Amino acid sequence: MKNMTLKAAPLVLSLLGAGIIGGAAVEAVHHVGSPATAAVLPPMAPATVPSPSTGDRVVMPDFPGITQRYGPAVVNISVTGTKEASADMSDPLEFFRQFQRGQRGQRGGQQEHRVPVRGMGSGFIVGADGIIMTNAHVVKDANEVVVKLTDRREFKAKVLGSDPKTDVAVLKINASNLPVVTLGSVDSLRVGEWVLAIGAPFGFENTVTAGVVSAKGRSLPDDSAVPFIQTDVAVNPGNSGGPLFNARGEVVGINSQIYSQSGGYQGVSFAIPIDLATKIKDQIVAHGTVEHAKLGVAVQEVNQSLAESFGLDRPEGALVANVEKGSAADKAGLQPGDVIRSANGKPIVSSGDLPAIVALAQPGQRLQMNVWRKGKQVQLTADLGRSSDKVAAAATPGKADGGKLGLSLRPLDPQERQESGMRAGVVVDDVAGPAEAAGVQPGDIVLAVNGTPVATVDQVKTAVAKSSKSIALLIQRGDDKIFVPIRVG
Repeated sequence: MKNMTLKAAPLVLSLLGAGIIGGAAVEAVHHVGSPATAAVLPPMAPATVPSPSTGDRVVMPDFPGITQRYGPAVVNISVTGTKEASADMSDPLEFFRQFQRGQRGQRGGQQEHRVPVRGMGSGFIVGADGIIMTNAHVVKDANEVVVKLTDRREFKAKVLGSDPKTDVAVLKINASNLPVVTLGSVDSLRVGEWVLAIGAPFGFENTVTAGVVSAKGRSLPDDSAVPFIQTDVAVNPGNSGGPLFNARGEVVGINSQIYSQSGGYQGVSFAIPIDLATKIKDQIVAHGTVEHAKLGVAVQEVNQSLAESFGLDRPEGALVANVEKGSAADKAGLQPGDVIRSANGKPIVSSGDLPAIVALAQPGQRLQMNVWRKGKQVQLTADLGRSSDKVAAAATPGKADGGKLGLSLRPLDPQERQESGMRAGVVVDDVAGPAEAAGVQPGDIVLAVNGTPVATVDQVKTAVAKSSKSIALLIQRGDDKIFVPIRVG
């Protein structure tokens, strides 16, 4: 669970996927039963009851109806995997344990090694063919993901892709005719409106909690570009990835984070807007990766003092502190000291409003900006660039070999060939499953498969396809070469 301390108060920002380090990984169970009946139904209509004081009709949400209709489309997610952890090699017992595992280390220091991780979270079905949305942090470091439906069936899930920048991930299970949720829009969501969450806090399956929308478009101090929905709905570890419904039974957000002093619910919860999450989901399903737009500026808040300094009538906007050379912002003519007041017609009140607007755009789209510069309004247009961040990677199985090894590979680029002095080989970009368990690491260079030299990803696929139970990879790591046996049968 990632925490972030705030300066104003001793609060922490907590992701809601519960993870427990230690113990052996739990073997997944995949039960196949009769298919569930699809539940693709129109949105719920709010119930109305007479007001006791005036006799007027007051709109009340039908939470029992929403739960009955859409609860079966909410799933529980359990994760097993490994993550890096430091071992104290000055502890004689730990040194002995590492020696037994065959790991080399020197006494008196820290050594990095991988330890088992188990976690849990929630998700919801958006496709009757088994497409599920959840949080990226729920499936982070996962070697195996198991989805449990409300009818108690369990399925091993494939992670189609995840986007850490927006904390959205998409899973796929081998099932059909599944119940699905109805997706809504944040545009029609109002502050003060009733909302309902369904998830598995602390592992308690299909728990229902309710509250109201406290605010929209919240920017959080976690380097995120997500304009969060703030609510007072009770969510806790295990609720991560679960749906947030409006009074009509439409999903308007994915429950993701809380502010807390204790790590548990204290009245302030945050959800990812479903409009943004759906755009990420569509890219992952279509391409397996996500592309984010990039403006190329560093911005800060405009307080009262800065507003007076720049001659603004009120402390609003995003103050440009730095412009990246060669970026979309640079080409558009933005300068340090500019205050961006609106983007594509949307007002910029807080500096966090700008990255939220850019996050909803695609590379190549135009961004029309109203800029305050030296006491005058200036209109600028930027053709948004492409973020260079690595934004998505399939966790299981790997992309290069059809899932048999769990490797994501790419060819050596010219600079890597020159630095390594090698003409052939493919680079490990990401690793999971059997390859990770065998000790293969990102950055390793695969030179041969079962003694056959490989220079392309297709050659790796062909060599792996011919193997049945065990595969030997010749790996170069730094200046060392070693054969790594991988058991796949």
